[in-house]
Amino acid sequence: MTPDPLSALEHDIVACRACPRLVAWRELVAREKVARFRDDDYWGRPVPGFGDPGASVLVLGLAPAAHGANRTGRNFTGDRSGDFLYASMFRTGFANQPTSVSRDDGLTLDGLWVSAVNRCAPPGNKPSPAERDSCLPFLVRELEALGSVKVILALGAFAWDGTLRALRASGEGVPTPKPGFGHGAEAVAGRFTLLGCFHPSQQNTFTGKLTEAMLDAVFERARVLGANA
Repeated sequence: MTPDPLSALEHDIVACRACPRLVAWRELVAREKVARFRDDDYWGRPVPGFGDPGASVLVLGLAPAAHGANRTGRNFTGDRSGDFLYASMFRTGFANQPTSVSRDDGLTLDGLWVSAVNRCAPPGNKPSPAERDSCLPFLVRELEALGSVKVILALGAFAWDGTLRALRASGEGVPTPKPGFGHGAEAVAGRFTLLGCFHPSQQNTFTGKLTEAMLDAVFERARVLGANA
């Protein structure tokens, strides 16, 4: 039996070893660990997207965190950014629970899919341009497989730029000049509406640059755009 497109994509993502620097880094982190997670069995591989295959909203981050998704195997799971993000998803009705700590914690998403531009944890949280471009076909395939997605919620400028690159590669109508990123920014590109949001990193949440109310408002806006598109 031929696997469905999302299952085939997940298989190809998890098996990928295309970027030697990222392979070495993600596996080093998984071996050496950190003291607070020394007893954990790290995932240490590329991280596929997850959520509702019939989602109208795609939430897109930068890349897995070294001791978050690179440890747990699920995006924004097991780190502070995820704590902030999934609590908002729960408050706005996209998630069945406010926490995401492991791949088997019972979390389910309704109307929403979570992914990232790059699938491996990068050193310094900074993929190189070549590593970004090497991973881009996975996002193109993901957008094709998620046929109900109407809204792409980009968490940060890197995800915003990666989304536009993927849409251009897939033949969608990307506006010129390129729309600029900002919190709450919106741009129509082909069949999608691109929505910007500050990344829920501790740098943003601890300083108040991104508050719970701000994030909730973006998710509520994504719901409206998804329903009306």
